[in-house]
Amino acid sequence: MSEHNLDRYDLKILSELQRDARISNQELAERIGLSPSPCSRRVKQLEDSGYIVKQVALLDPSKLGLKLTAFVLIGMDRHTPERFAGFEQVIRDCPEVLDCCLVTGMDADYQLRVVVPDMEHYQQFLLGKLTRIEGVSSVRSSFMLNRVISSTELPLQHMGLQ
Repeated sequence: MSEHNLDRYDLKILSELQRDARISNQELAERIGLSPSPCSRRVKQLEDSGYIVKQVALLDPSKLGLKLTAFVLIGMDRHTPERFAGFEQVIRDCPEVLDCCLVTGMDADYQLRVVVPDMEHYQQFLLGKLTRIEGVSSVRSSFMLNRVISSTELPLQHMGLQ
């Protein structure tokens, strides 16, 4: 199944599951206008084809005491595949890092999204882990004051979903 083979039912399934992955197959089938068996087969096919990567529970960070979100720009001392691979290997083992992206167009090589309980924990992460990674030459941090938009839903309008 390629993106050109997705029909309106597939797109509706993807849209509905992005909103609520816990929806029952019966409810999903009703919402998209199919009977349950074909709906279930389509969901399985979307999973097998890699359109649906996984289903997760989204947690409220503040209820878990994770009140500080930092956006961190990382500069590397050398731009070699080995240096980048070493950084990426270490950063994958940092549970505080929710996103790590290799970026361009900035005075940085990586952008991280880090979630911790407070500034004290951020300082421990920064000084105890981040600056100790071989090759890290600069770190610039910004802190989230207010979340204006927070979504995990990918836009599907470009594929014809109305």
